[in-house]
Amino acid sequence: MSKETIAKNTIALYFRMILTMLVGLYTSRVILQVLGIEDFGIYQSVGGVVALLSFINSALSAGSSRFLTFELGRNNSDKLKKTFSSVLIVHIILGIIVVILAETLGVWLIFDKLVIAPERLDAAILAYHFSVITIFFAIAQVPYNASIISHEKMSIYAYLSILEVCLKLAIVYLLQELEWDKLKVYAILLCLIQVGIAFLYIIYCRRNFYECRGRLFFDKTIVRQILNYSSWNLITNVAATAVTHGTTVLTNMFFNPSVVAARAIANQVNGAAGQLVQNFRNAVNPQIVKKFANDNLEGSKRLLLISTNISYYLMLFLCIPIFFEADILLKLWLGIVPEQAGDFLRLIIITALFQTFSQSFYTALYAKGQIRENAIFTSSTGFLTLIIIFVLFKCDFPAISLAWCILLEEAFLALIVKPLLIIKIANYKWIDIWNVFIPCLKTSILAVIIPTMLYYVLRRYNINEYFHLTIISFISTIATSISVWTIGLDPDVKIFVRNLLEKGLKILK
Repeated sequence: MSKETIAKNTIALYFRMILTMLVGLYTSRVILQVLGIEDFGIYQSVGGVVALLSFINSALSAGSSRFLTFELGRNNSDKLKKTFSSVLIVHIILGIIVVILAETLGVWLIFDKLVIAPERLDAAILAYHFSVITIFFAIAQVPYNASIISHEKMSIYAYLSILEVCLKLAIVYLLQELEWDKLKVYAILLCLIQVGIAFLYIIYCRRNFYECRGRLFFDKTIVRQILNYSSWNLITNVAATAVTHGTTVLTNMFFNPSVVAARAIANQVNGAAGQLVQNFRNAVNPQIVKKFANDNLEGSKRLLLISTNISYYLMLFLCIPIFFEADILLKLWLGIVPEQAGDFLRLIIITALFQTFSQSFYTALYAKGQIRENAIFTSSTGFLTLIIIFVLFKCDFPAISLAWCILLEEAFLALIVKPLLIIKIANYKWIDIWNVFIPCLKTSILAVIIPTMLYYVLRRYNINEYFHLTIISFISTIATSISVWTIGLDPDVKIFVRNLLEKGLKILK
């Protein structure tokens, strides 16, 4: 049953990913052209301030999903309802707190710290206010999304994604037709879409899940457990938010909005690529937690190790062609490419490879509910990275130095910190870790040899750049496929992958 569930959910999530990625790539290109690099960078900056102030949400989101999934694994419907109700009240209160912080501290940041041309300040402030509204509904929606993931009803994401992308296409059309301030119109319409989609998720959950219906009540014991768990997760997310969005604010403080736009574009490509892995993890993680909740510790451990390898290989398929052809991809996608966007993208996509290990190994700690040590080490490295980036910028280092710092931080966490933690806390062994790392290393080396040689050969000839992109992408895909199947997967994992594919094909039929 678990393989069928994983296959069904993976297909639903991949359908959602492909749809949103295709429309997202198109709309991003048009929006960049319509808004211009300056206004696009401004929107990313003010959005970064809102996200920076809503870091608590990410911490509570992980805790909410974990406890709801755990109670589902225990088949405890009464405790499940109490858990959902208590979590929803906490998120509503949190949303109000974030709004207050955003409309005080956040407004001060925009007026006093960000580099925004005076004539565009009015539009930036309006975009900021609508971003605050959006983040409030995003926070209130979290418990409902956690319920969907816990129940493994991933198909709803695919259905609502169709509606969402259609509405975003309508935004693109309106931006080109309307004569009003493009940045203001974009911020207002995007907010309306996100709020509407949030309400649809809420309606679906209230109609389909028992725990989402009825009156709300506050269980202090449950809230205390979740907050105790989330308090450590909060520390981690403070650091992660500081690195992700704090560096956006820092970049805007030291460089002009075009540099912010370059990094934002690279992050969008990385985000689209990362969805490939995240969708697979979203389908697998509930099974890992439920097996753990049912005391099937070996089954939970086995599924985590297998899924870690597969997650890495999924990212590797995208990483190689994106690394070699970053500039051509961005040109093909955007037409107008901000300076340094290609360099940012190459480093960010390599960083994403290391993040697959970090995210996968964290699931073992997440399932067990012991994340204190992870919070301490992760937050320490995150804050240290942010301080180093600030010092480098003060010393007139280029903007690209922040991408190098984040890459080194993620490599340290993925290769040293997370393995040590799951060995100490979750009873893993070094042989388990090496059985993940060694095949991934061998596969990567073999997969990259031929594309690298071909890349330098093609550069010596005056070949059409799109033909160049096609050849490199095709050869790297073939090389990676052969490497993964011959070296990357052991016989047991091949059986798991075959079964997963067979279940998926049956569902499609």
